Amino acid sequence: MTTESSAAAVSPAQRDPALGSPPLPAATKRLIALLVAAAFVVILNETIMSVAIPELMGEFAVTAATAQWLTTAFMLTMAVVIPFTGWMLIRLPLRTVFIIAMTTFTLGTLLASLAPVFPILVAGRVVQAVGTAIMIPLLMTTVLNVVPADRRGRTMGVISIVIAVAPAIGPTVGGLVLDVLSWRWMFWCVLPIGVLALVAGATLIRNVTATRAIPLDILSGVLSAVGFAGLIFGLSSFGEAANDNALVSPWVPVLVGVVALTVFVWRQLALKDYALLDVRAFTFRTFTVSLTLMLLSMMALFGTLILLPLYMQQVLGTTTLESGLALLPGGLLMGVLGWFVGRLFDRIGPRPLIIPGSILAAAGLWGMYTFFSADSSLVIVVVWHMILSVGLALLFSPLLTSALGSLPPHLYSHGSALLNTLQQVAAAAGTALFITVMTLGIVAGAESGEGDVAAQMNGVHNALLVGAIISLITVVGAWFVRNTAQTEGPATAAMAEDAAPAGAPAHTPK
Repeated sequence: MTTESSAAAVSPAQRDPALGSPPLPAATKRLIALLVAAAFVVILNETIMSVAIPELMGEFAVTAATAQWLTTAFMLTMAVVIPFTGWMLIRLPLRTVFIIAMTTFTLGTLLASLAPVFPILVAGRVVQAVGTAIMIPLLMTTVLNVVPADRRGRTMGVISIVIAVAPAIGPTVGGLVLDVLSWRWMFWCVLPIGVLALVAGATLIRNVTATRAIPLDILSGVLSAVGFAGLIFGLSSFGEAANDNALVSPWVPVLVGVVALTVFVWRQLALKDYALLDVRAFTFRTFTVSLTLMLLSMMALFGTLILLPLYMQQVLGTTTLESGLALLPGGLLMGVLGWFVGRLFDRIGPRPLIIPGSILAAAGLWGMYTFFSADSSLVIVVVWHMILSVGLALLFSPLLTSALGSLPPHLYSHGSALLNTLQQVAAAAGTALFITVMTLGIVAGAESGEGDVAAQMNGVHNALLVGAIISLITVVGAWFVRNTAQTEGPATAAMAEDAAPAGAPAHTPK
């Protein structure tokens, strides 16, 4: 039974008077709640290791640029795997995809917790990332299929909490664990939660999307893997290159990645309805503009998440617990606002939220650049991080909803895969950019005769300046987002489904 027919079966008395649409069935609410909880746990692990970098640098005798790979390898793997999720969500039942995701994540968590050397720890993170890569598009595609358009803002607000707040509070969780236990307990604490989520999902999840047997284009998979892996590997190597530790010039993998992705896009356009990743989603203006602003915002988020713990621990001399707790208010604020921002989106549309959000995010980064020094108190760090967090909270949910809600149903899975793949590229680019600029600033400061702390502060200032300049692009771009509270209502959704090309994957909920 389709979503529209289900809605028709609900009596007027059962409809939400504020929205004019029926309340979500209890089974749908349980499904979304389970997927959101599982996604929160797996995404939390993307940044949980950031506060442990100084400790891991000492234990495994690696540089900051090398230790950064605990986060970068995670994002790289996700960027390689996510393009396959569009095909997977069409080909396999929802329950099967969930079991694959949580099983892989749990095995990776176990491997990381037992890692005797740094490469094994990175390998565990890679296996974890495979499960995480599947979970995010699974969550988004499910929501788009089971939630009416006029309720998507609030639901996507919850999802924005997952994709933005989980990474934001990852350092805090890591700091709390490290204060009393070793870094291995970051994984031991998560392991039973992963097992519980796996059992619950295998028991409770039912399929809500139609499956269809479509071929998997192997050449597209190879081009996608080479392209995204090369791009992220190259971006992440700039930090090592600044210390003359890179195995190869970063420009080589970046160039290889760009060429591979160019051929990949050409092949997807040729395959049309059987593309591994249907790039025709970019022909929708709202999707393209919103996605671009989302990527710039993710660069700012991940860049500051990797930079601030290093600044607090190596310049201000704080402990891992103190640096983690300093980031907690901003993370919690982003989570609380995500809920309300989603509801506001359903009422007033994206622009009244995105425009002030972009200004606040830019103000947060410029404030950090202006007021951070070697003598700053943690209060200063908390205040400006909270301002940045408020701005990002006003950006993420409206941009996410506008981007995916502007697509016809047959592009839902591809749109979410595109968004999440490029989000990983943006996160890696932000991390690499901040670390590289910081490293170059440290080297320049040391060469000019500055002390260790002064040189470190010079690098932090330079990184924050670059981030602040990039944030101005978001401020300008926010004015180009169309102000529509609902980019696609039930009628247009039905027309888009009818207009889908022959042979296009079906995504009609049962």
